Amino acid sequence: MRRSPCRTRGAAQVPTEFPTRFAARPATGPQVRVRKHVTRQVVILEVADRLSNVVEELDLTIQLALADGPRGVVCDLSAVFEGAGPAAVAVLATAGRHVRDWPGIPVALACPDLWVRAALAAHPLGGHLIVTASMLSALSEVLATPAPAVEWLGLAPHPSAPRAARNFVTRTLLDWGLGRVISSASLVVSELVTNSTIHAGTDISLSVAWNAGALRLTVRDNSPGLPHQRHSTPDLHGWGLTIVAGLSRAFGVLPTAGGGKVVWAVLDAPRPGPSTSPRRSEPATRVLPMFTDARGVAGLPFCAGSSPHPTGHPIPQTRCADRTSAR
Repeated sequence: MRRSPCRTRGAAQVPTEFPTRFAARPATGPQVRVRKHVTRQVVILEVADRLSNVVEELDLTIQLALADGPRGVVCDLSAVFEGAGPAAVAVLATAGRHVRDWPGIPVALACPDLWVRAALAAHPLGGHLIVTASMLSALSEVLATPAPAVEWLGLAPHPSAPRAARNFVTRTLLDWGLGRVISSASLVVSELVTNSTIHAGTDISLSVAWNAGALRLTVRDNSPGLPHQRHSTPDLHGWGLTIVAGLSRAFGVLPTAGGGKVVWAVLDAPRPGPSTSPRRSEPATRVLPMFTDARGVAGLPFCAGSSPHPTGHPIPQTRCADRTSAR
């Protein structure tokens, strides 16, 4: 699996060509090595095999879970057979890339093996993970993390969608006291929504989330096709992925279990004053953001599954743009 560094402000490099689809998901045998269930909107992934045999599948399963925006993800490694090698632990540690770029969805590992826990703690990305000896403590720490403030908007694949998205972002950020990032966030969301409208042509779910000084914009559609780079003039169609990279501290894509994708961008948004702190969505634990892979849009796998919502909680559609109104 190819990995590329995440895009960061000042050093962002945007590929001029993208593959047309995600890579096919590797075939799996009849044995279920990673089982998933949901507890208090936290996705629990139970692993039953040697870590070296299942770590790539587990990494993909984590991505699928994060794309659906759970309260958090916990990997239960208590039933993992002995024999975890340094290479497998290093791959497992890279799950910390998700939390590094967006702390709003914590990822925890419950592992009784002291050596594995020490190796994860020593890894640069493993330090972003919650690593404990028991499943109960991992779940407790995930639930103790602050939930982000999140707002959602449902959009039709209509030319008016980018304008509706910009207006929605503006209203939300004004409500949260984050007016200083409105111009940047509006440009980014306009490009992401335009790209989805033109190239995916499916219904769109847009989320705006704020957590610990970071603003995350996500656009989810039902097409596996990756975002297209456009070389356009500055108009309502956006400035292309170059502007997304230039204004974001990280951006990328996650596959979804239903065969679509989540495209995201994270922008710096300093904490507002106490009197203008972003209000939490009601209820906060039911309206949560999506997240994605920070390895770059060119290196992400595609995974088709039977359910478009791995956590069992479909994306709420709180508002919807007019399907017939003009831009």
